[in-house]
Amino acid sequence: MGCTGLSVLLCTLHIALLFFIFPSARGDLSYSVPEETRRQFVVGNIAKDVGVGAQSLSARNARLNPEDSGKRYIDINLNSGDLKVVERMDREMLCGSRINCIINYELVLASPLEVHRISLNIEDINDNAPKFANERISFDIHESATKGQRFRLDEAHDSDIGQNGVDGYSLEKNDHFVLYVKGNTDMGKYAELVLEKELDREQQKDIDLILTALDGGIPQRSGTAVIHITVLDANDNVPVFSQPVYKVVLAENAPVGTEVVTVSAEDADEGANGAVTYEFSRIADNAAQLFTIDSLTGQIKVSGVIDYEEEKYYEIRVQAKDGSGLASTASLIIDIADENDNAPKIILSSVNNPILENTIVDRETEAEYNITITATDGGSPPLSTSMTIHLTVSDVNDNPPVFEQQSYTAYVMENNKPGTSITFVTARDPDWRQNDTGVIQAVRSFDYEKFRNFKVQVVARDNGSPPLSSNVTVSVFISDENDNSPQILYPAPEGKSLMTEMVPKAALSGALVSKVIAVDGDSGQNAWLSYQIVKSTDPGLFTIGLHSGEIRAQRDITESDSMKQNLVISVKDNGQPPLSATCSVYLLISDNLAEVPELKDMTFEESNSKLTFYLIIALVSVSTFFLTFIILILAVRFCHRGKPRLLFDGAVAIPSAYLPPNYAEVEGAGTLRSSYNYDTYLTTGSRTSDFKFITSYNDCTLTDGGTLKNVQNETLATNLITLNNTRDGDEFISSIKLFFVWKCRLFVS
Repeated sequence: MGCTGLSVLLCTLHIALLFFIFPSARGDLSYSVPEETRRQFVVGNIAKDVGVGAQSLSARNARLNPEDSGKRYIDINLNSGDLKVVERMDREMLCGSRINCIINYELVLASPLEVHRISLNIEDINDNAPKFANERISFDIHESATKGQRFRLDEAHDSDIGQNGVDGYSLEKNDHFVLYVKGNTDMGKYAELVLEKELDREQQKDIDLILTALDGGIPQRSGTAVIHITVLDANDNVPVFSQPVYKVVLAENAPVGTEVVTVSAEDADEGANGAVTYEFSRIADNAAQLFTIDSLTGQIKVSGVIDYEEEKYYEIRVQAKDGSGLASTASLIIDIADENDNAPKIILSSVNNPILENTIVDRETEAEYNITITATDGGSPPLSTSMTIHLTVSDVNDNPPVFEQQSYTAYVMENNKPGTSITFVTARDPDWRQNDTGVIQAVRSFDYEKFRNFKVQVVARDNGSPPLSSNVTVSVFISDENDNSPQILYPAPEGKSLMTEMVPKAALSGALVSKVIAVDGDSGQNAWLSYQIVKSTDPGLFTIGLHSGEIRAQRDITESDSMKQNLVISVKDNGQPPLSATCSVYLLISDNLAEVPELKDMTFEESNSKLTFYLIIALVSVSTFFLTFIILILAVRFCHRGKPRLLFDGAVAIPSAYLPPNYAEVEGAGTLRSSYNYDTYLTTGSRTSDFKFITSYNDCTLTDGGTLKNVQNETLATNLITLNNTRDGDEFISSIKLFFVWKCRLFVS
């Protein structure tokens, strides 16, 4: 549309404003491409033609936008700068019968903004063959027709244009007619049938000829129709239109059924020769969808949607034919009047989105914005269009992760399965999509008896560049589980050794005769031990402390009590469920170690055959070293005269034991601290003579196997440390005897 009248000034201002807003816009670029070109076909290199490097197209966000917001048939390869075909193009569908078929685009380069206008000329190819509206053309020709009489033939229509359109006609060879072609390629060619030899109805009543329409394309295409001639009497007048050209103006959006124009033609003949019918002899494919003609009245009506933006004018050829087949044509030109039925279209040429957070915007305060743009035209009534631009703020890694707690504490039971989840930590980061939760899992099973707690340093690191991080300490505490049965340190378990305790015959009620020592690797209530006699030779004779493990006489010892007393002790912890262990304590009620040989009855029966042999060897050995022993005893007593006397009440043998450091230290529960060691003491019950041995319990206690496992060739002076408070010779002799008997016990099996 041009600028007229008072609008000239407004148009001038508008153009000046465009140059002010787009100072970088440059001249047009034109490209041509044949229709039906395959996809990815390179039309040209737009980067080279515009004068920019191909590598800068992507950086400058190059885009190709159709001016009419229609379908995109070409696009830019941002890597190479090539302009390539991306959609099949049918010129006939896009432009109909128009000679020039041009699609306009805008090339937009951002940063800095630069706009170029691109014109794409779609060239016609010969992809359509000529075709006749009617495959059968009928004529009634009087036999009186004179030589040279012409009969106008139907035009063939070819959707292609120019050279690819209808270029000529040919007629099948015959005896009566020749073909005469008129017109040119641009205005359209038509053929006339010329009578060359008079007809003789009596010789030939009907004549059929093949009419061929040829186009000028390469390869050449053709279409055919059959000319059927019926020989009649004379018809010498053709229909004549009231005007050769009809011009009308039709408003767009005219309703279906609206009358466009009525054409009329008259024929001077009478009857059937003067009856005129109407039809479109040449019409484009798109126009054929929009207009219809009444064959009897010549009234042309709207049959489709008229859109000024699709096509601004139509040119149609109308034919009038009488009953004998004589015809004439007229042209119909329809101009489409524009109406304000389209709101403005907003084409967003360039937008920087997202916006960096490190400008004056803070994403954590406002993450996105909506900007509305409204465009209004000057029509009556005016139409407007609005577009909302959604801008987002891109995140910048300006916040480190922050844990929800300053420290974490977790508890896990020992003997857990590997892979068990202990706890989880959560870190929050105000930056975009940086929140995270970390689950802490155990990679192996924990043992409370080996370690009870540990600390883990957890680092939370975001994915920013550079990444930010923070850390937190997780304290893990291992809870005890009752997974250790009580371990009896004294007496040794059966099968390893047979330990016998001597109880004086004069022991009174409450006297301490022995002690069961046990420990438990667990802690807390799981390590609280209780002791119980589950079986004894004389159930009413001895009792054991529930938590101390001390075995005491429940009543006074009498002569009627059996010398050999066997006790089965059960040690149970306080876990849920409780675990327990048992041991056997062997007691010998005797005041004199001379009765020790009777101990053989407390050993296994299979050892009896060897007892005499070992006893003889022991007695011979002791006799051999008797004199040496007396000298050593006197020497040792002289050396230790100044040391205090150690008194022990009762006949209790307490072994020296080493407690492993991994055992729990629980006071008041019947177990022992790991730092305690015990020495071995033996007494005859006289309350005056004591022996103290520094060797371990296993070296000085009678074993089940028959002999001690670790008898060493040490001197008697080494094994015997103190002999205190000997009052007279009898007690000394008694002590010596006791020592010999004790040494004999060491070799009894």
